[in-house]
Amino acid sequence: MQRLVNAFPLWVLTASAMALLHPPAFTWFRGHLITIGLGIIMLGMGLTLRAEDFTRVLRSPRTILGGVFLQYTVMPALGYGIARSFDLPPEFAAGLVLVACCPGGTASNVVTFLARGNVALSVSMTALSTILAIGLTPWLTTWLVGSRVPVDPWGLLWSTVQVVLLPLACGLGLRRSSPRWTARLLPAAPLTAVVLITLIVASIIGSGRNEILDAAGRLLLAVITLHACGFALGYALAVGWSGERNDARTIAIEVGMQNSGLGVVLARQNFASPLVAIPSALSSLVHSVLGSILAGVWRRRPPPGLSGTEAPPHPRDDRR
Repeated sequence: MQRLVNAFPLWVLTASAMALLHPPAFTWFRGHLITIGLGIIMLGMGLTLRAEDFTRVLRSPRTILGGVFLQYTVMPALGYGIARSFDLPPEFAAGLVLVACCPGGTASNVVTFLARGNVALSVSMTALSTILAIGLTPWLTTWLVGSRVPVDPWGLLWSTVQVVLLPLACGLGLRRSSPRWTARLLPAAPLTAVVLITLIVASIIGSGRNEILDAAGRLLLAVITLHACGFALGYALAVGWSGERNDARTIAIEVGMQNSGLGVVLARQNFASPLVAIPSALSSLVHSVLGSILAGVWRRRPPPGLSGTEAPPHPRDDRR
């Protein structure tokens, strides 16, 4: 099971390739199934957490606020700069800036979970960046692109409650009330997360197959550059100010991964050209692949001094 989890990048790449070749193999996983899948993933994460984990994070809000600050400064600046550097057409440039201005998504929580990062910090950053997205995403996109992108605040908040807060609360409650059931479920949680996030990514890729195949290679390179620089700068800046490597890894994942699904929806609802949604569709694949590679590397190499409350326990740890 551990080897299957560590092969996450392979599963994502293989499923995405299959989705491009035969979209119906994965596009059936859509709509409510994606919401349910994300809820199950977050429930599994909740099983690994304790209330004390969040209390410890909230006692040091500097880390959370600093990470969210990087999310809404580093990525929008990169999106704008890379779009200009690659001389992208206006529609692709707008789409790249839009996805760079989106908040963190649940995929970043999954990758942090698989990387044995600080899941409590990741979830806290995702929740805060999502709430702030109500104002920051349309404002930053309007400022950088020049087109207004309204966000439905209640829909955004309700989605966050559905797929993040409620499942996490259920997982925390189950761990507290039924430790024996939790011990049985924990070993399967990482593999379940891998399967579900692979289905979600492949479904998005399959749904946007024609647009992705028609997109220029220059756009793909621009999206790869955006996320690679986001991971690198997020880690370098976070470790520079905090010195805590596990938190820096978590912040790097949060900064480098966006809610690409939100980007697709906003692009389709608020821009006349369907081309604006293509960067978000490509982003869902690129950041999942790059993030899963990081997760595989960091899962094998935990930073010095990593405590059990900052990462999912390994099944072998149950013997202690």
